[in-house]
Amino acid sequence: MKILLHICCGPCAAYSVKKLQSSGNIVEGFFYNPNIHPLSEYINRKESCSKLSEAMGLKISFYNDCRFEDFFRKITFHENYQRCGLCWALRLNKTAEYASNNGFDSFTSTLLISPYQDHEEMKSIAIKAQEEHSITFFYEDFRPGFHESHRLSRQMGLYHQKYCGCIYSERERSQKIDGRQQRTEAG
Repeated sequence: MKILLHICCGPCAAYSVKKLQSSGNIVEGFFYNPNIHPLSEYINRKESCSKLSEAMGLKISFYNDCRFEDFFRKITFHENYQRCGLCWALRLNKTAEYASNNGFDSFTSTLLISPYQDHEEMKSIAIKAQEEHSITFFYEDFRPGFHESHRLSRQMGLYHQKYCGCIYSERERSQKIDGRQQRTEAG
């Protein structure tokens, strides 16, 4: 099967690509992540994907470079708890559209490797994208390979990010760090 793999970052892709290829699939990557902020973070993750591409012999299409406005247009004026689902929908829908228009049999995402993401919601979103674009969503729970993916990506010297990607997740990470520092200083 020819599968288009949405790639959120190099570390998450390392195991996912290996797993899909070991099952006899033809895999190509698709980097569309208008949620990643700031620009320096976006560049680090894009360069990491280029390095992964070279290390694994993986073709990756980089779609609409730095389209931050796509992300903000999608999530503006929505409640905080809706943000992740809207972001997943934006990226999975674009992946399904690209797969459908470029001769792929199916699409999937490296988002499915994270133990921190809601797989049921992502599957529901991907099935809607599947129906809208007449392309099969290939679900595989990549979470068992989460630690293996990090090991592989470190061997390749890939950049490892510290937060999901959006400006909101960066703020949440900073608030957690600040909270720990304040408790340490007070304690």
